[in-house]
Amino acid sequence: MSNLDMSEALRMLAADRGITIDALLQVLVEALATAYKKRPGAAEEVIVGVNPDNMDITFTAYDVNDDGEWINERDDTPKKDELGRIAAVTFRQVMSQRIREVERERKFEEYANREGDIVSGTVQKTDTRYTLLDLGRVEALLPQAEQVLGETREPNARLKAYIVEVRRTPKGPQIVVSRTHPGLIMRLFEMEVPEIADRIVEIKSCAREPGQRTKIAVWSNDKAIDPVGACVGARGGRVRMVVNELRGEKVDIIPFSEDKRDFIAKAMSPAKVTEVRLSADETQADVIVPDFQLSLAIGKMGVNATLAARLTGVRLDIKSESEAAADGNAVVRRSVETVPESVYAEGEWKTNTDSGAMEWHAADGSILSQEQVAAQSGASTEESKG
Repeated sequence: MSNLDMSEALRMLAADRGITIDALLQVLVEALATAYKKRPGAAEEVIVGVNPDNMDITFTAYDVNDDGEWINERDDTPKKDELGRIAAVTFRQVMSQRIREVERERKFEEYANREGDIVSGTVQKTDTRYTLLDLGRVEALLPQAEQVLGETREPNARLKAYIVEVRRTPKGPQIVVSRTHPGLIMRLFEMEVPEIADRIVEIKSCAREPGQRTKIAVWSNDKAIDPVGACVGARGGRVRMVVNELRGEKVDIIPFSEDKRDFIAKAMSPAKVTEVRLSADETQADVIVPDFQLSLAIGKMGVNATLAARLTGVRLDIKSESEAAADGNAVVRRSVETVPESVYAEGEWKTNTDSGAMEWHAADGSILSQEQVAAQSGASTEESKG
């Protein structure tokens, strides 16, 4: 093989394996040094030099004395025909192994810097212990603990997942991903909402019960931009993309407020709050809601109240107005939009994915807007004392 042919072969190999020319030249140097030492009468130590411009190869040999010092420096470059045989053996026996090692290290370094990022992969294998996702050049491990309960993972289906850890193993990097991590929600919104990617809109906090419900608090650094509207998108298109990726998980988008009481009241959505009584150290709050909204405020299996507490970082005690009155505390109702008992008997508040507005979905199939509910209930401001 001529020097020109070798240079072209290295260039093609580097392009095929995704390795830099410098890294491949270092592999070649190490491999040639290994092959040299297998020659009969070879020196104890050798330094191999490769000129990247013309691919000239030199071997500088050394002996080693009793003190471990390298002595008797001399040129021991093999003749061209002998060098050709050494190179051929080297590529077969050594270079393949070293190239694989370089590839593994390169892949590890590539993904080690992506912890906290989102990746998209194809389901390769799934069982009760884990699911393997094909990311292209590497595979990602989705452990059972990081899977959403009840979420189906059909072979060849595409999934987005959040990188939680990248481990170095003898077989290459092991990428551990999650479908339950709150970071997945934040990254999905970054992908769908340009204002978040540009840091105009910020996700201040996120609380998630995987497979059931997520609450995010958003804030705009530009007063001209509505943070909730930016996340919902035109006709609900942006939030719908996130919900679809989460396989129908409900997402509540809450406007962040620096007023703790106001923030807690908004975090209780879709329930309407009468009053928030915050402790002096702002670590605990009593949240007062109309009697008929108590179950809505708490949510199925307590999910709504739990997520509101996580979102705000405050321990919340949910009480109905009658419970608060029984405690001898004054209750002030501030223009609360209520639902008549006959309408509220069965149903729930839901977010319209097109407009982002709250709607009451009654058990009989009828849907009422907040304005219609208020009109039916004749909501007004009143004050009562227990």
